[in-house]
Amino acid sequence: MKDRAENRGISRPAEIALTIAGIFLLSPLFLLIPLLIKFSSHGAVLFRQKRVGLGGKEFVLYKFRSMHDKAGGVRLTATNDLRLTKVGKWLRRYKLDELPQLWNVLRGEMSLVGPRPEVPEYVDLENPLWNEILSVRPGITDPISIRLRNEERLLSKAENKEIFYKEILLPFKLRGWAEYARRKSFGNDLSIILKTFKAILLPNTVPPPTLDELMISDS
Repeated sequence: MKDRAENRGISRPAEIALTIAGIFLLSPLFLLIPLLIKFSSHGAVLFRQKRVGLGGKEFVLYKFRSMHDKAGGVRLTATNDLRLTKVGKWLRRYKLDELPQLWNVLRGEMSLVGPRPEVPEYVDLENPLWNEILSVRPGITDPISIRLRNEERLLSKAENKEIFYKEILLPFKLRGWAEYARRKSFGNDLSIILKTFKAILLPNTVPPPTLDELMISDS
């Protein structure tokens, strides 16, 4: 049963204030990145995609576009994905494609910290873990996203990316997201924000999960 777990983290007024301050400080990037995208490839600046949020409600997530216009194919992206533009590879490397999600935070659809929102195809509302995870707002960053900064590299090595994601990566994420939801607090969320900046600036200081960690069974 939902216990208002999202209220244990950074308060909504504080989150709005931090988000507005972040947009102001990052305003040069919000001006530069759209220009780089427009001059380097055809298509819209923003990428929109349906994700599942608090309580299982769907919403539209925003990102800076990192792929060629009208790129089709699987939803999963690997480091060697030919659909990525040169600018897109750079944006994804430093997670700058995620910046428009600050708008999702202002709209109340996301938080600064919370489980990364999944596409509806990968969400099973009959799974008790998913119900626990969806008791908190999804976020721009979380402990699992920090650990899985090499996710696209892992996918590039998989023979079948879809199976590898569903059977290995997604269960690992679910376990971590559920644990985060149980331990959500102001102090924990603040620590995760600081660790996120550290992971971006000093990626070698954040070890990726080992194969043994990824392969742990839920049983």
